[in-house]
Amino acid sequence: MIGEEHALTVEVNNTHQNPRKESGLKSERIIKEELPSPRARPPLPPNNKAEQPLKSSMHSSSNSTTSKRATRMTNRTLSVSSADSLTSSFSDLDDEQDDSCTVRNRVQINSSGFSDFCVRKISRAEFGRREIEIAEQEMPGMVALKKRAQGEKPLASAKILACTHVTAQSAVLIETLVTLGASVRWCACNVFSTQNEIAAAVAENNIPVFAWKGETEEDFWWCIDRCVNGENWTPNCILDDGGDASHLMLKKYPQLFDKLKGIVEESVTGVHRLYQLSKAGRLNIPAINVNDSVTKAKFDNLYCARESIIDSLKRTTDIMFGGKQVAVCGYGEVGKGVAQALKALGSVVFITEIDPICALQACMDGFKVVKLNEVIKVIDLLITCTGNKNVVTREHLDKLKNGCIVCNMGHTHTEIDIPSMRTPELTWEKVRSQVDHVMWPDGKRIIVLAEGRLLNLSCSSLPSFVISITSTTQALALIELFNAPPGRYKSDVYLLPKKLDEYVASLHLSAFDAHLTELSDEQSNYMGIAKTGPFKPNYYRY
Repeated sequence: MIGEEHALTVEVNNTHQNPRKESGLKSERIIKEELPSPRARPPLPPNNKAEQPLKSSMHSSSNSTTSKRATRMTNRTLSVSSADSLTSSFSDLDDEQDDSCTVRNRVQINSSGFSDFCVRKISRAEFGRREIEIAEQEMPGMVALKKRAQGEKPLASAKILACTHVTAQSAVLIETLVTLGASVRWCACNVFSTQNEIAAAVAENNIPVFAWKGETEEDFWWCIDRCVNGENWTPNCILDDGGDASHLMLKKYPQLFDKLKGIVEESVTGVHRLYQLSKAGRLNIPAINVNDSVTKAKFDNLYCARESIIDSLKRTTDIMFGGKQVAVCGYGEVGKGVAQALKALGSVVFITEIDPICALQACMDGFKVVKLNEVIKVIDLLITCTGNKNVVTREHLDKLKNGCIVCNMGHTHTEIDIPSMRTPELTWEKVRSQVDHVMWPDGKRIIVLAEGRLLNLSCSSLPSFVISITSTTQALALIELFNAPPGRYKSDVYLLPKKLDEYVASLHLSAFDAHLTELSDEQSNYMGIAKTGPFKPNYYRY
């Protein structure tokens, strides 16, 4: 959550020798210097198909306690999707009693008469507001950006379609965009990660939001469509997390899609989709790849995973980690964070990797790199962190030992082949929120968390401070795309400039009372580095 020299921008050095391009930075307080050459485009994944969310079903509650129990006991071949959240108030469990009147059909009005929203219960707004205020205390970058830019309203007349996780931290970003002048319509990028009280609080603030925890697949796409089709409102920017909003607009509203000023994409899945569109010549607007910015990859991906994986597993399974044998699929930044956290608590961690560089890093960090089939029969916990498809197949699942826990920390829900377990011979039993037992005919059972969706946002929460880093980057990227003069950006995917990464980082140093050393004139000349940065070339890997 940038360009030519003028009052508020800097110039970006877009060379013709490198097919990757970089965005400039639009903010008078940020940069006024020419930026170095762009970074190389990361490769496309093996599978380039745009995936849609897995359908989740919500059971209907009966007025009779006896009939509820009978339903649960007699129909267990398919999992009942969780409609409550451990990241929300525990009273969300009571929300399932309202299924007789679906959320989409419920008419709600906030205290000021505003009704352009669809949330589970607007009455939860006060509780959600307190959570947003708590999150904001740990988001210094967002607070600083709001204070510095609210006077000039750099997003005045911007109409942003936002499809992100509906959490307290994201609410701080959304409300910051509104403070900076934008009109925002907000929906969820994940059917399980929405905090219902947060959605209510944002709706109470007269911001259109369409999201609730436990959406079905039909609900999911309906919510995005409602955000696109606001009354007297047409989006001119997209803030996406996973590419679903971009996918729907391109497929259903191609004429509106082509008129957008641009897309800001956060996730590896969404970025892959954008590169796929660009390669096929179907991306007719510019997009900024936030996922591969230093401030996203090296902070959000690593530290969020490291801190949230333990909390998520404890909340859902009460597992003790000491001595457990764990397979972590993927050793990118997310995989590194997950493996480090589990190793620190005494788990024996195995890594699977396709990339020899990441595999070598894992080996030198003290992990055993294996093929999944080599350890599949002995592991107690299986975690995917790749962003790919069918990393764990039915063949793998059949070989797991009794009681093994299976979960996903990657963005996409396709890493574990959950549909292959939706068969008559296997029985699904919901045992608590986001926890299902899947039972084999021979009596073996495995524990599936969040139906293979993103574990930490479905079952726990994220550290607000780290999310502040990503959210600040997203906001600045939106400011640049919206204010860029015609012709600055072509129909391609752009990386953020190094100077922007450094600026975002600097906004968060004061929280640690950190004091940067300044280069002397002699040192600056010796290194060929401006005293104000950027301090590293674009190819530097940190």
